[in-house]
Amino acid sequence: MGAFGLQTHIWNNNLKSVLLLAGFPLLLFLLMYGLSVAYVGFAEPVNSVGEGMSLAFDHVKRLWPFALVGAALWFLIAFFSYQKIIEASVAARGLTRKEAPELYNLLENLCVSRGLTMPRLNIIETDALNAFASGLTDKSYKVTVTRGLIESLDKQELEAVLAHELTHIMNRDVRLLIIAVVFVGIFSFFGELVFRNMFYRGVRIGGHTRSRSGDSRGGGVLILIAIAMIVIAYLLALVIRFSLSQKREYLADAGAVELTRNPDAMISALKKISGHSRVDAPNDVQQMMVDNSQPFAGVFATHPPIDKRIAALVDFAGGLKR
Repeated sequence: MGAFGLQTHIWNNNLKSVLLLAGFPLLLFLLMYGLSVAYVGFAEPVNSVGEGMSLAFDHVKRLWPFALVGAALWFLIAFFSYQKIIEASVAARGLTRKEAPELYNLLENLCVSRGLTMPRLNIIETDALNAFASGLTDKSYKVTVTRGLIESLDKQELEAVLAHELTHIMNRDVRLLIIAVVFVGIFSFFGELVFRNMFYRGVRIGGHTRSRSGDSRGGGVLILIAIAMIVIAYLLALVIRFSLSQKREYLADAGAVELTRNPDAMISALKKISGHSRVDAPNDVQQMMVDNSQPFAGVFATHPPIDKRIAALVDFAGGLKR
């Protein structure tokens, strides 16, 4: 069975996208409740933990509509700006056909062979060897490559990498990753903001500047509960991000072979990329790339090791590269 275009994989990615969006309000509520509990623990005197939790819930009920409006604005801004944000984070720019006619021809031929709308090309001026696809719709898809990739790979290897990225687009991996980046981003932002504020307030409390809640019974317990809830919301968001299956890279590698009919090219490209793929980019963008080899990643690795990907390609291609 061909690895590229597996309908079950596409259905799975579509389902994950829906679940990500459906789970967002639940995690947002958990985050809001944690923030409200923290506020009560710091600022309002209560007689018991139960009273503080109840008071925090009352705060959430009043703030919930504003939180939903804020989340909607976040998604709206992200939907229209995610591409510019991604490009700015890696200093990518548009690559014209005049600058790279061979690269354009390779991508165009691959797209014609499958009847695909041709993505636009971007480039990152770095010696690293990497590439990634981004976008949510046929009109917004882009494939970004590094200068090092263009200069280090031959024509067939470049074609294989482009085919790898096209497979991500066709298998809906790109759309799922973009949604995950937007989804996790808001929790990362608020989580880090809260922790910095907690640390600052904690220092002030240690310096005896705490005022109104100093006599609160259970205020300290409420703060611990709040921190736990915020940590849980943040970790759940990260778990969702890391739960995006590494299988997508195996499928994209095999898809590149099916598109190019040249397993040796993909294998050779991966060998050249190995150990030379590190791009200065946010973690969320790195997980979209051909390779994301981070030391000590362990169970949190977003990509399989390249040697395992090569072994899988050898098996898939019938052992042409032994």
